[in-house]
Amino acid sequence: MSKLSERIRANRDGRERQSIEVEEWGEDGTPLQLYFGPVTGRDIDRVQRKHNDFLTNPTMASMVDMIIIKAEDTEGEKLFTIEDKQVLLGEPISTIGNVFGAVFNATSIEEQEKN
Repeated sequence: MSKLSERIRANRDGRERQSIEVEEWGEDGTPLQLYFGPVTGRDIDRVQRKHNDFLTNPTMASMVDMIIIKAEDTEGEKLFTIEDKQVLLGEPISTIGNVFGAVFNATSIEEQEKN
């Protein structure tokens, strides 16, 4: 691996995760805090293997697949597996859209502070 690739990887590993509160998925009146890192080319490739036109025509199933790939808890553990897909597809489209939108359009903490 080149020195530049090593530096790129080190910078990538240092990126901060973002989060979204999902009231619909919380418990005892406390919203679920769902964490995620930036969407990468690898993530897009994984989704596009099943959903060829994901970038031009995302479906609910493709949005749920991206949520499954990206969603983590506080410790960085995956929140969902593929077995959860049908449960997630049963959620209101507004909930799926809000979570997917936060994950797919994530901006860095630095960019948020500028605005």
